Amino acid sequence: MPIEEVQPGMTGVGRTVFKGTAIEGFQAQILGVVRSNIGPQRDLIIARLSGGPLAKTGVIAGMSGSPVYVDGRLIGAVSYALGSFATEPIAGITPIGEMVEATARGGTAPAARITPIPIGADISVLAAAFADALRSVRTFVPLAWPAAADLSAPGQVAALRPIALPLSVGGFDRAAAAGALASFGGGGFVLSPAGTGQSPQGAPPAAEPLRPGDPVGIGLITGDLQFGATGTVTDVDGTRLLAFGHPLYNVGPASFAMTRAYVHAVLPSLNTSMKLASIGDVVGTIQQDRSTAVAGTFGVQPRAIGMTVSLKREGAPDRRFTFSVADHPLLTPLLAYTALVGIVSEHERDLGPATYAVRGRATLAGHPAVEFDDVYVGDQPGVAAASAIAVPLGALLTNGLEPVRIESLQIEMAGTERIRSATIERVWLATTDVQRGKTVPVKILLNPWRGEPFVRTMNVDIPLNADGPLTLVVADGTRFSQWEQREQRASLKPASVDEMVKVLNASRRSSRIYLRLVGRDTGAVVNGEVMPSLPSSVLTVMQGDRGTSANPPIQSSILGAWEIPMGHAVEGLRTLTVQLANRHP
Repeated sequence: MPIEEVQPGMTGVGRTVFKGTAIEGFQAQILGVVRSNIGPQRDLIIARLSGGPLAKTGVIAGMSGSPVYVDGRLIGAVSYALGSFATEPIAGITPIGEMVEATARGGTAPAARITPIPIGADISVLAAAFADALRSVRTFVPLAWPAAADLSAPGQVAALRPIALPLSVGGFDRAAAAGALASFGGGGFVLSPAGTGQSPQGAPPAAEPLRPGDPVGIGLITGDLQFGATGTVTDVDGTRLLAFGHPLYNVGPASFAMTRAYVHAVLPSLNTSMKLASIGDVVGTIQQDRSTAVAGTFGVQPRAIGMTVSLKREGAPDRRFTFSVADHPLLTPLLAYTALVGIVSEHERDLGPATYAVRGRATLAGHPAVEFDDVYVGDQPGVAAASAIAVPLGALLTNGLEPVRIESLQIEMAGTERIRSATIERVWLATTDVQRGKTVPVKILLNPWRGEPFVRTMNVDIPLNADGPLTLVVADGTRFSQWEQREQRASLKPASVDEMVKVLNASRRSSRIYLRLVGRDTGAVVNGEVMPSLPSSVLTVMQGDRGTSANPPIQSSILGAWEIPMGHAVEGLRTLTVQLANRHP
């Protein structure tokens, strides 16, 4: 039914599921139409709902998309509510014409521009970028019109907002689930704990078609872990489906798993009543996530990223988790982070120091793989490990150079409830006679946490052309990276995706000791490459050329580079002045 034909006083019938899979009816008394209130030429039908449990629960989270018919004609989907603590089930209905129009666009439109995540950023930067990208998704609709006069005191303005979507979370403990809600939910979602694996008991067979009024899910993580939103089907036209009446995240073209859903019960609440629901089998793909609806196609497989996580723990059986995460520049890194934190928090103790050794690989289409290999120590090493995996993925997927597609992600985590770290206490040379062209043993004293000190030796080659004195830098990964930044040696603006992968794979690890023999020299970093031994005249020309992306000049050159893999975390930085023996005449 066109919006122009909808009039106050009409009575409609809605369809939704309050328990299990049985579609039930409810009544909708049309109060009026709010014109151009969500946006230009975006209207909203206002109705008072009744029937079923609605008198006790108000508008229920999970009803988003419930179709409403007047004289057998579909007018739209229940999609907005008055919010928390409402005394009546007053709902906003998105007109069906706007739902069809918004989702009729093709799915090949370019993705919206996303601010690139810098290499080496913190997980909070990634989360903030996600929040900023979705800041305008949850639209509030003020109501100040005669039909709303009986809802509030004179002069008071009521406000509608999109009905909250239940987030179905399975395989996560309470803390991880709450963290997931904070990262992905904001004010537009409510947490709905659920199981994982196959379709819930009592759900219809996968071959049975979805109908208007049926529950439907959008799976962002599917498999051994479950994370997704549930709502209601509005309309089915052949292989096409419309749902929700408002966006999930309003990302436009998408490729999210469209799943069956099962409603276990309705949980009444003075704050926000909700359907306790879980997602089930994948039946197609959500291809459009727009401001007035989500739309999907049956029988089309979603584009997802396969992820496997192997967890080994001292004194406990090995565990292996296999699941898929949605493919999206901002969602994928945060989903991977959420999954890893969920696995660690569920299967490890919550408090106390621990150590995680992490190895893994992100396979990219058309580019070299990103390798992960490091050790994390502290009170929350699993969180640090998850962040160290998610942020590089975010940097790759949001880069401003070219689209990147992750094909798969494999992670191995080995945990122990002990601190496995050592501090670099002292560095010295095994001889005082340091000759050019000779090898000098360097001794490194390490003091482990609650262990006996021990010494590692690295043979350092002294170049024939070295001019002294030299400086030997011995450091852990973090402090060595800071030293490189001070020396203007690190370029965090690669010119291609392959260079990005190279930089990521060369990232300094906390489980290694880095040694650098440094001499006095003048040079510059140009386009990410160190150019040592430059005459002063060349440096002057380079600094005056604005077309050259050169950093400030460097006053030293690397004469030798070595690494010592330790198998545990290392911390500390020591520098040693190396005096060279006089040249023989």
